[in-house]
Amino acid sequence: MEYRFLGNTGVKVSALCFGTMSFGGKADEDMSGKMFHRCREVGINFFDCANIYEGGRSEQILGKLIADCRDEIVLTSKAYFPTGEDVNARGASRRHIRQALEESLRRLGTDYIDLYFIHRFDDKTPLEETLKALDDATRQGKILYIGASNFAAWQVAKALGISAREGWQRFECIQPMYNLVKRQAEVEILPMAQSENVAVIPYSPLGGGLLTGKYGVGKRPAEGRLVDNKMYGVRYSDDWMYKTAQDFDALAKELNCAPAALAVAWVGSHPAVTAPIIGASNVTQLEDSLASLDVEMTPALREKVSALSPEPAPATDRNEERSSVSLNKR
Repeated sequence: MEYRFLGNTGVKVSALCFGTMSFGGKADEDMSGKMFHRCREVGINFFDCANIYEGGRSEQILGKLIADCRDEIVLTSKAYFPTGEDVNARGASRRHIRQALEESLRRLGTDYIDLYFIHRFDDKTPLEETLKALDDATRQGKILYIGASNFAAWQVAKALGISAREGWQRFECIQPMYNLVKRQAEVEILPMAQSENVAVIPYSPLGGGLLTGKYGVGKRPAEGRLVDNKMYGVRYSDDWMYKTAQDFDALAKELNCAPAALAVAWVGSHPAVTAPIIGASNVTQLEDSLASLDVEMTPALREKVSALSPEPAPATDRNEERSSVSLNKR
């Protein structure tokens, strides 16, 4: 297993992070344990969770699994989305962060969380309040580092500026969506992270299952996240995505590797990426993603895979800057 520094922290994490969203849901406690131990066998020390996963059950199961190896694990959790019916049981206010953090610590059975994410940008709470609440929690030792999930590049940059000005703990890691059919992160998020030395752990490298070989033009499984979950159905609703998935599956077969392995390896090969977050409902699915460690993602292969989907326009929308007629030559 390769280990990489997590941004500016000096902490080393495995080149794959295991996401535990299935714990207590599609994976019962026994299967969750089998997947956890398999991850540990291959050297994964980085486990991602959130307070809303399965209503807190995922944190409870993960907490039991890390009990005898807590000091070897880099543990994450998150707060923002609703945790109850109360009008204040949501958001990134000091009040909700304090309550959500205490509940996560209790469920995880630990007195600190290594990396604590705000799960989404809060449009209604001043960023200063959120960052100060997180800084206070780090000073109390309840969290060690902070991160942002689902933030735009400008939102992260604004937060970094505030933290630098005030001398507060800064975002050391971000968690954007990134896969072969969702490449918007390449435009500003990933370059920003490289510029500021912020770690990146992208989620959904398999596109909700789209890039596992089960989908194509006119091809759908009987069940699956894109079939059963309306949110994912909308997220991956464009026809071209299914053509890309079909072509991607054909390339994976040509290379004699599992589509999931190739998809994870492609995400992990971006120079800004610290560790893709892999997930699974069972050990068989997990093995396909773990096989990404054996894929030699050369620059030529990355380019070949990338050509299967549209490259997003540059932030300035000046497409000519990527061509021979660009004036941007130095």
